[in-house]
This record gives sequence, structure tokens and C-alpha cells, in this order.
Amino acid sequence: MSRDLLLRAVRVAGEWRDLLPTDEPVDILVREGVIADIAPTGNLRTGGDVLDGDGCWVVPGLWDHHVHTVQWALDAQRTPLGAITTAAEAAAVMASAAPLADGRRVGAGFRDGLWPDEPALRTLDERTGDVPTYLVNADVHSVWLNSAAFRREGFSPTSDGMLREEDAFEISRRLNAADPAMADAAVQEAARRAAARGVTGLVDFDMGWNAEAWQRRCAAGFRTHRVQFAVYRSGLERAIEEGLRSGLGIAGTDGLVHVGPLKLISDGSLGTRTAACSHGYSDDPANHGVMNIPPDELRELLARATASGFDVAVHAIGDLAVASALDAFTFTGARGTIEHAQLVRHADLARFARLGVVASVQPRHAVDDRDLAPLLWSDQQGIAYPAASLIAAGAAVRFGSDAPVAPLDPWLTMAAAVTRTGDDREPWHPEESLSPRMALRASTRHGAAEISPGAPADLVLCAADPDDPASLERMPVAATLLAGRPTYVS
Repeated sequence: MSRDLLLRAVRVAGEWRDLLPTDEPVDILVREGVIADIAPTGNLRTGGDVLDGDGCWVVPGLWDHHVHTVQWALDAQRTPLGAITTAAEAAAVMASAAPLADGRRVGAGFRDGLWPDEPALRTLDERTGDVPTYLVNADVHSVWLNSAAFRREGFSPTSDGMLREEDAFEISRRLNAADPAMADAAVQEAARRAAARGVTGLVDFDMGWNAEAWQRRCAAGFRTHRVQFAVYRSGLERAIEEGLRSGLGIAGTDGLVHVGPLKLISDGSLGTRTAACSHGYSDDPANHGVMNIPPDELRELLARATASGFDVAVHAIGDLAVASALDAFTFTGARGTIEHAQLVRHADLARFARLGVVASVQPRHAVDDRDLAPLLWSDQQGIAYPAASLIAAGAAVRFGSDAPVAPLDPWLTMAAAVTRTGDDREPWHPEESLSPRMALRASTRHGAAEISPGAPADLVLCAADPDDPASLERMPVAATLLAGRPTYVS
């Protein structure tokens, strides 16, 4: 930063206020992108810029630790299906949806687990005709297509019109492979919306080759967030050959973009009934889900990644998949996260802490799945959607949205973690709810950000106190700063 910034008359919020000798408003001096000093208001001087905080509460910049960036950005262009309650209704909505520029109709966000009727190829064909039509499940682990879409993509039709797991991912990759300029513009616009909610960083789990994409976006002027991007299994050897490793900065990005972890999808999802579980699904006792990566293969991949300087992010939703992932971390000494951890055996809670494996969870999923999980997992014996249990066991916890599966708004995420409800009903499993301070901590960079001299000046000014649970869901954000540079001012 070429000029100092004085953030005047702010109140430090959350646990960070406990580090200060006063509860009165303070001034924060930012120099060269970091916090240089903190003092009671009126005691610091600067020849640079001044931003009047007007008594707002200040918290560290917020991170979303699980985002499918391009899919999240393009979601705004797709027909929303989150409120659909039957397969017939979904087909009717898509029949009237406007095709995209490439001639395809694309809808997203349906949850068929509670529908009274089931998706069928015939149902979709009768309403959508010869226009290629795609309905992407909210969990992205399944896609419902009509016959025209099957023909366009070169897949053999299925009786229910559904593709699941790797086939569904391939369809999503193709749908997301839009014109780069259009996709980048969508990412930039989505990033501006996120900055207005206090987001200063994200972990990008987009399934494409992300190094070149982020260089291209930064060359075009992207300066809204810090980014850590994942490498997928299909790109691991290329990444190793090109000298990439976790933590490496990417040239041409002004220090904003770094290589993140190797992402591995070890099982499926609850909504698609493919999460790998110890006990059968209640509506199909013979179904225990699927292990997309067998345990021996998972260990080999973690060993390869670790030897090559990569952290690992293992998608594991069912308790069988979580246990397999923890076994692989034990065997290899790998570092990283388990993503989702929506069903965890009691005995496995302490293993997170003992191994140093971070639980990267999405509290909004507990709210969205509260009706479906008891219906499909009534015979399971693990803890569903743990949060407080993980922290009590000593595990490090980070929050994310899994956008576009849930909205990319860290305040909605925190509210879900604290209240464990998204409507007027009582909290679901209130024993797993967190305090506002715990939720805020998990929403900062790697759950470890500070407000202290020497820390990056990634800061958010809030017009309400984040310690108040009632303020979280609709938190009014006054300003967002990245290295002391405003990316949003209300």
C-alpha cells in the first residue's frame, strides 16, 4: 500500500476485544497492507487516508473455505429449482425456462429426496421436447437430463434420466466450461456480492485447471479476494510437473492467489443417497452408499500428494468415508482437511485433533438437510452434522458454504451454526450449536485470523454486534477491507 489508512472509531468485536485494555472505540492504523498500530480513538495520526468507522464493530476478514467458484458464479444464470416440490413441477418449470446462449436449458438446486414422485426420463422428455435440458441437483452429485441432453453429451440414456457421481461431475464440468470471458465476468460480479458480505478470501474447489484461470482473472483486474485453489486428482501429475505445491504463490496475481490442496472426492452425498455409511439407508437398507476411492487407493493418493508438497482436502460425508479418510491420514502423515464430515462416529471425533486434521464443515447443510437426514439416516449411529462435538474433542473447525449448494454468505453460515435452524422451528440437534464467537472464529482465514499489530489488514466493519446471535443472519456490513484497501463500502 502506498498510503497509510487510519480506521477511526471502531469497536473490536468477538474474542479479539478481550486482547485490548479498553472497551472504548479504537483507531487502527494500516501501513503497507498490515495493521501497524491500535490505540484509543484520537491517539494515532496519519498523513494518509481516513475511514470513519462511526462506532462500527470490526472483525477479521471472512473466508469461505469451500466454494465451487465458476459454478457458484454461473448459478445466477440458471433456473432456480430450490423451491420445487415434485418431479412433475420441476419438468414443467424447465419446459418454460429460457435456453442459454448455447441452446441448453439449465436448472439448478433441486432436492428430490422429499419429492412424492421420482425423476424419470419420460417425465422430462414429455415436457421439454428436443431442447437439451439439464437439472443439476443441489448437491451436484446427480444431474437429471432429457433425451436431447443425453444425445448432445454422448451418454447412454438411463430410465430415470439421472447420472450420478463421476458422470454427473463430467456433465457439470461441461456446463461450467463456458466462454472464459463470460465466466470470468460472472466470477467478478459474484465476488463483488461476496465482498458486500465481508468476504476477503475463499478456497476454490472448481473442477477445472485453476492456475491459468486465476492468472487470467487477475490480469483482467480481479482484486476482490485472496484465493487458494484446489488441484483435482486428474490434474495432480500436471501440477507436480509444473512445480506447484500447496502455499505457492501464483505469478501475476499480486500475491492474492496461492495453490491450495489436492481435492479428493471419496464418497457421494446424502441427497443422492451415495454417501458411504456404516448402516443402510432407511428407504433402502441394502444401500450403504459408494466409496468413490477405495481405501488402499486413497492412501496411495495421500502419500503421493504429501511427498510432492500438497496438503489434501478429502470430501467425506458418510461415517464410513470419514473413517477411511482418517485412516489414510494416519497411514501417510498427510496434512489437510476432511470436507463436510456430515456423519461421524463418536470414536472418530478425537482422531481429528490427534491427527491435526481440520474439519471443514458447512453449517447451512444441517439446516437444509434437517428433514432429509432423519428420513434417510434413521438407522445410522454416528453424530449427524457435528460442530460442538468436534470442537469439544479438540478438532480445528473451519466454515464454508459449498456454494452454490448453499448461499455464499458467511453470516448465514454463522447463523446456522449458532441457531441450528433456518425457519421458525426449534433448533435441530441444539447440542451441536456454537457460540457466536466460535462461529466467527471458524469463519476467519483458516480459523486463525487476528486483529493485532502485524496481522494482515483484512477487516470487516459491521453495523451490529457480532456477539449478538440475533444480528448474525442479516448482519449489516458497512465496509470490507483487503490489505487495507476497500473492496466494499456501503
